[in-house]
Amino acid sequence: MITYLLLISLAILALAILGCMYRLLKGPSLPDRIAALDTIGVILLSMVAILCVLLRTTAYIDIVLLIGVLSFIGTTAFARYMERGEVIE
Repeated sequence: MITYLLLISLAILALAILGCMYRLLKGPSLPDRIAALDTIGVILLSMVAILCVLLRTTAYIDIVLLIGVLSFIGTTAFARYMERGEVIE
């Protein structure tokens, strides 16, 4: 039973990524696109975590941490670029 719920949740998250991809490509402004990109990172993070539970392994936990850190750094860099016009002073 739990296997079916995990597979359904993966399918729902895949649909959420498709919605974010639409906003990423057709977003009216740069902040909308950055928010969509950050949301895609969070959804990918949750998909990998669900995959860990589904496969009953802890091998992908490092990937979850890596995606989380890279998503945070990327969002911070984009926000800094929008605010100041440059990433590194």
